[in-house]
Amino acid sequence: MKTCLVVDDSRVIRKVACRILNELSFETEEAENGADALVACQRRMPDVILLDWQMPQMTGIDFLKSLRRDSKGNHPVVLFCITENDPAHISEALGAGADEFILKPFDRGLIAAKLAEVGLV
Repeated sequence: MKTCLVVDDSRVIRKVACRILNELSFETEEAENGADALVACQRRMPDVILLDWQMPQMTGIDFLKSLRRDSKGNHPVVLFCITENDPAHISEALGAGADEFILKPFDRGLIAAKLAEVGLV
């Protein structure tokens, strides 16, 4: 079974995303910020990470840069979640190593389509 780490400071967003991902046959884990996500990745690197942009302690961009620098070649697919279609944010996320982006609010269809684009469903 494929694994997904859902990283978002909103408990509601994490629960909704995990429910959708479980329906798509993913085993899920949650983290409420980038620092907790790094610890989770050190414990067990997921196949995919659904990553929020703005979080306390460590932003999504800071987490992504650290992950890509320190993951010793183990690069999970990263889907960056953003709230607005801002080309500067999208460019920064892709430049930092994100594989794709998802606009919030998302639904099952959008997550499934993005996972299909990156070859995970």
